[in-house]
Amino acid sequence: MSSVEAVITSIQGLSSSSSDLSALHDVLKGASESLRTDSDLQLSTLDQLDPSKHSLGYLYLLDVLTCGPVPREKASDVVLLISRFINACDAVQIRLASEKFVSLCKRFKDKVLELRDPLRGVAPLLTAVRKVQVSTKRLTALHPDCLQLCLQAKCYKAGFSVLSDDILEVDQPRDFYLYCYYGGMICIGLKRFQKALELLYNVVTAPMHVVNAIALEAYKKYILVTLIHSGQFSINLPKCASTAAKSNFKSWSTPYIEVGSCYNDGKISELEAVVVANSSDFEKDNNLGLVKQAVASLYKRNILRLTQKYLTLSLQDIANMVQLANAKEAEMHVLQMIKDGQIHALINQKDGMVRFLEDPEQYKTSEMIEIMDSVIQRTIGLSKNLLAMDESLSCDPLYLGKVGRERQRYDFGDDFDTVPQKFSM
Repeated sequence: MSSVEAVITSIQGLSSSSSDLSALHDVLKGASESLRTDSDLQLSTLDQLDPSKHSLGYLYLLDVLTCGPVPREKASDVVLLISRFINACDAVQIRLASEKFVSLCKRFKDKVLELRDPLRGVAPLLTAVRKVQVSTKRLTALHPDCLQLCLQAKCYKAGFSVLSDDILEVDQPRDFYLYCYYGGMICIGLKRFQKALELLYNVVTAPMHVVNAIALEAYKKYILVTLIHSGQFSINLPKCASTAAKSNFKSWSTPYIEVGSCYNDGKISELEAVVVANSSDFEKDNNLGLVKQAVASLYKRNILRLTQKYLTLSLQDIANMVQLANAKEAEMHVLQMIKDGQIHALINQKDGMVRFLEDPEQYKTSEMIEIMDSVIQRTIGLSKNLLAMDESLSCDPLYLGKVGRERQRYDFGDDFDTVPQKFSM
């Protein structure tokens, strides 16, 4: 019996119980190197296995078969094979070799990008994320890859479904940076600017000793999304941002800082001049479209300022005050703002007058109460999670040992309790 046949026999006989799977895992790990050089192992060998029943063994063999270069004419067949395995595999079994499963899925993502068909990989990677994820609170190494494919395929709604979970557990900082960066871009594509701002804020304020390219690109988008959503720009980074970010972001984002400063002045002509002067930089960063959205939002922001000063204005007056071409263009902006709920107004078509109204929402409807209740429940859930994390840290020997060493180093005196002796490292 050849080594491949022996492995197949082991997979078929040891894929039922947890104890059998543990023994099978040891067999597969021991046979990995010999399988890589065994010419008897072919794609057709997998036909002897059921990916739903023999998931762990199937994963090991598929990993060996696809780890090397794949001829372009066979790439599509390999993508289909991996896709079918992801959909059929048993989550419990593949979690026994989660690193190998993640590696296979990343290889799958690279193959669909090579084929220039990212849409083909969206559904399988969404499934892979859920299968490898032990808890919805945990960020996996596949989250960024899944969001990247959603972005490339312009499947923004599919990507947004991944962002609905509150992530509280992160293993690798780079995965978190990419998750928030790609997630922010997906929310921008859906024009959910508040959620985009939250995600980009997480990257901008994340701890870092040196500035990385992901955080810098996130900061550029953060400035533009802040303008679109909030209508104002602050040159000072949030207080919780790292020293590295505060020292370097501004010098490497000069064109974006200029856009923010001109936006705050409210002068359209000056803002457009800055955009034209730096258009090559914005285009190189793939941010020109977002910059144009920021410019367009200034018209709306200036109209919003008028509602705070006037009760009635003509469309022509609005056009003149916010530097629009004519009354018709002003009407289009006002109608869109009414539709989006940004302002409350009535337009008299006979005389072209606009009457600004108070917000009719009294916050007493059943729908509003449901919204408020859901926000309260989510806040309570987050509070419980934070308390649990705090309790876990307070009992972690590694954390307590490090805190104890830091206190000795800086000698805070008697103001702090000493670290329990049993936790000293």
